[in-house]
Amino acid sequence: MSTRLSIPPLGAPLTGNAGGFASLLSIFSKKKLHLDAIATQPSVFDDPVTLEAYRPPPQYENAHRFDPSARWTWREEKKIVRKIDIRIMIWACIMFFALDLDRSNISQANSDNFLDDLNLTTNDFNLGNTLFRLSFLIAELPSQLISKRVGPDMWVPMQMVLWSTVSFSQFWLSGRTSFLVTRFLLGFLQGGFIPDVVLYLSYFYTKTELPLRLAFFWVSNYISDIVSAFLATGILQMGGVAGKEGWRYLFLLEGLLTLLTGFISFFLMPPGPTQTKAWFRPNGWFSEKEEVIMVNRVLRDDPSKSDMHNREGLNIKMIFTAVADWKLWPIYVLGIVHMIPVGPPQTYLTLSLRNLGFDTTETNLLTIPSVVIGMIMLMFTACTSQWVYFTVVTLITGFPYVHPIQVAWASRNSYSVRTRTISASVYNMFVQAGAIIYANIYRKDDKPLYKRGNRQLIAITCMNIIIYIFTYFFYKFLNVRRERTWNSWTEEQKKEYVENTKDEGNNRMDFRFAY
Repeated sequence: MSTRLSIPPLGAPLTGNAGGFASLLSIFSKKKLHLDAIATQPSVFDDPVTLEAYRPPPQYENAHRFDPSARWTWREEKKIVRKIDIRIMIWACIMFFALDLDRSNISQANSDNFLDDLNLTTNDFNLGNTLFRLSFLIAELPSQLISKRVGPDMWVPMQMVLWSTVSFSQFWLSGRTSFLVTRFLLGFLQGGFIPDVVLYLSYFYTKTELPLRLAFFWVSNYISDIVSAFLATGILQMGGVAGKEGWRYLFLLEGLLTLLTGFISFFLMPPGPTQTKAWFRPNGWFSEKEEVIMVNRVLRDDPSKSDMHNREGLNIKMIFTAVADWKLWPIYVLGIVHMIPVGPPQTYLTLSLRNLGFDTTETNLLTIPSVVIGMIMLMFTACTSQWVYFTVVTLITGFPYVHPIQVAWASRNSYSVRTRTISASVYNMFVQAGAIIYANIYRKDDKPLYKRGNRQLIAITCMNIIIYIFTYFFYKFLNVRRERTWNSWTEEQKKEYVENTKDEGNNRMDFRFAY
């Protein structure tokens, strides 16, 4: 007797369970979709047994739109995804643009004699960067917990308003103490922003859509670097106005721009797919049919997304369980090491170019090529000559940026809202720990070409190659072992497991890791 429900037919599955390079190549070998064909993908909701095991609980904020019999076409789905991109994704990119504007304009300030004006040394600058990264790291998990309790739609705009206030207050910096205090406060208030937004975007996108959106999310980071270089070139010309240095106006104007973005974000971040109505938006952004499609396509892709309400907090046991999940540790290790080889050249590019004789305008404009190269790659030296140095560092800093891929990787392999919430923060904490390490590789006694520091970066690069290879085979081994166990069970044993298992998230025997 068939265990399938008597419901309309499903759409043809898009992909299998291929991992690694096979999964990547499948992106480029997709068959052309017939827009009027059924898009609804097969899932655990099509079997009466697994339907009840995975049915969203009543407290799930989108439970009223869950319908296992709902069907829609590719034309309808693509229209909705475009609508989500416009309504949700673009503004997420704008917010990230503002974040990077405020956390990286210290680099442009360096091109305007920032350190000399405040009587700071290279080591003071390193300490400021270390405090920024340390406070950023400390704030990651608390910020994520607050966001999970009050909702990212409320917490993220609040973060932006708070850190932008500190940012524009740098106009009044007076010396080493005020510099270090503002660096610490900026890191503490910005910490958690990225995992908060990643969790927010996961409410709207499937696991195959999210990595590409995160790539565009980080493209806004590159765009910010390009735009900020042009902005700095103009704003720094204000040096001398009212007797103030140009870098002071840079902090002031860019901080005020972020403050405005933060206030607007209160009105442009709905809590979730079915919660877009508000007093200032009485009709909402989506129709009932569109809400049904959004909710069911995301849950069919990942049933674990209904585990928790979007304003449900985490307790200590949940946090400990998520942190102790050793199956995510290889990704955390990659988080700490993957940026170290390129961090110091990026951070010190403006200072190094100034030391090599370029003026303020030339220095800011010469940072753009490496950003452009890095953005393109994302989507796909003992020489004293200043131009050769510029060429070498540009090629180094224009590396292919894998951070957004690893963020999506950690999210995908978490396979539960509570683990995903914590893993996003823990991963970013490791990234910030790596930033603390690379903030102290280039030292005052090694300038201007930092030969000792560059030898250390080469050694770490070689180590990274080994770690990436290990991580690939680590997840491949886990999948093979689980597949062997799963296939050794009878259909009755599999049914018994699905109905009664206490395993959750990526501990489930029917879950397979991405690698």
